[in-house]
Amino acid sequence: MTTDLAVVAIGGNALIADEAHQGLDDQARAVAMACVAVADLAQKGWRVVVTHGNGPQVGFILRRSEIASREVPVVPMDYATADTQGAIGSMFQRALFREFQTRNLNLSAVTLVTHVVVDSGDPAFLNPEKPIGPFYSPERALELGNRLGWRVAEDSGRGWRRVVPSPQPGAILEIDDIADLAARGRVVVACGGGGIPVFRGPDGTLTGVEAVIDKDRTSALLARLLGAQAFLLCTGVDAVFTDWGGPRQKKLVRVSAGEARSLLQAGEFGAGSMGPKVEAALSYLAAPTGRKRAVIGRLENLSQLVEGTSGTTFEGES
Repeated sequence: MTTDLAVVAIGGNALIADEAHQGLDDQARAVAMACVAVADLAQKGWRVVVTHGNGPQVGFILRRSEIASREVPVVPMDYATADTQGAIGSMFQRALFREFQTRNLNLSAVTLVTHVVVDSGDPAFLNPEKPIGPFYSPERALELGNRLGWRVAEDSGRGWRRVVPSPQPGAILEIDDIADLAARGRVVVACGGGGIPVFRGPDGTLTGVEAVIDKDRTSALLARLLGAQAFLLCTGVDAVFTDWGGPRQKKLVRVSAGEARSLLQAGEFGAGSMGPKVEAALSYLAAPTGRKRAVIGRLENLSQLVEGTSGTTFEGES
């Protein structure tokens, strides 16, 4: 048994198996499967804080908003993120309640709507490049952009999409509440979708921002601030590989922060896939907060990830 703390980052795509299973009931079933792994970890005595992505879910909200835009007010990005934090958090709470009850564990879960302060001077606001929502024809994208005030751009030759800024996460406003709940033994679901981005004015006023904060960046910041002993980034592959899909593909089992940094700079990890996760792992390891480990691997292997017997373990420089 341990009283150590683990931050578990689960991607939004992990909650949608495929295009044929995108409904809310399908997502709830996917969350229930994820919660088996989370409950396994909690049953071993780990204190657990769960973060999650929300890309597909926010895309659905924005699509509905677009369709209904001539009838009801358009949903801003910060409200869409808040909506998904509550809805996905509810799925986690219900599934974990069932798991804890089945296992006769005296545990409970709570979702905390979480706001993250971003800097209005962040360069990301001058160059929005984070694609969100569905693909459109050029004509439809430009029409929506003009009518709704969106920025639109072509996305990798696959079609046109809305693009928004993706600023760096700053302060996590509810960090003390997250820490307090985790210390009390609650499984906490927080920082969903990277957190609700806000500007903080000189008088303390918070203003929502039309932006998306990278979930893994916020999760790494959260793990650092909590002094977590383990940061577990769950993805759809067994581990991190070099030369992915190439003739020299190689699985990384253990890698130092220095080695990972060199591989990242050499372009070994995809900028839109594994790269951000490796960056997040390195960001977490850079914090001078004692014993810790970052691991990337499959969600269903969560207990093995924390033990270092599955996935790719990143080790900080001594």
